[in-house]
Amino acid sequence: MTASQESPGSVPVPPPAWVRRPASLGKAVTAELVERIVRGVHPSGTPLPPEPVLCETFSVSRTVVREAVKILQEKGLVQVRQGAGTMVTPPTMWDMLDELVLAATIDMDESLGILDDLVVTRRLLESDMAYLAARVAGEETIERLRGLVDRMDELVGDHVTYADHDRAFHDTIMQASGNRIARGVVRALESQVINTARYMGKPERALCVASNQGHRRIYERIAARDPDGASEAMFTHITEAWLVRRNAPSAPVRLQR
Repeated sequence: MTASQESPGSVPVPPPAWVRRPASLGKAVTAELVERIVRGVHPSGTPLPPEPVLCETFSVSRTVVREAVKILQEKGLVQVRQGAGTMVTPPTMWDMLDELVLAATIDMDESLGILDDLVVTRRLLESDMAYLAARVAGEETIERLRGLVDRMDELVGDHVTYADHDRAFHDTIMQASGNRIARGVVRALESQVINTARYMGKPERALCVASNQGHRRIYERIAARDPDGASEAMFTHITEAWLVRRNAPSAPVRLQR
């Protein structure tokens, strides 16, 4: 008898959480398997349980399991090997830009190393885009940056609205640079962590004040047509803003340069 079957007179048992999810069964089972792989329930180098076991575990058909395994392959978490079954791959092969993979990895990483890597990637790309913006930004863009910085000075007590303007400031610079690929990578990474408390930190007025001082330095260097200064200001701002928010016992060695 499967989990969805009941004997006469028995008390109905609610279906597992993954069955009640609004997504398709294949995507729901995939999400559960991603979490289990990242947590180490199914370690790298070991095979996933065979199809019949997965079908029984999740109370789904073979078709659903095969769909989930196919999605796991696309995310780089497993490889199907002839005669060996479906093997879990090492983390170096995982698609870290994937929403499920990144979210599960962040949840499991007590050292915050994965968020350190995200910040390193972001500051590398955004410092280069600030460099370009200082070279090519028009007066309209510079005026918009000035307006955003001035407005954020007024919003330091409203962290939600401040955060919206913060993102608009950075996005204005990224758009001005003309580097659509770098902007796309940064926006994809930010979208995964924008609502993550471990990344965003505590909403405090003092943090907003310090953050906007960094924004003003970036704006001033762009307005002065100083590419090197704008790049350095952006690099410093992103690093310092993260170090203030970061709350982990480990040292942020990945950020050191």
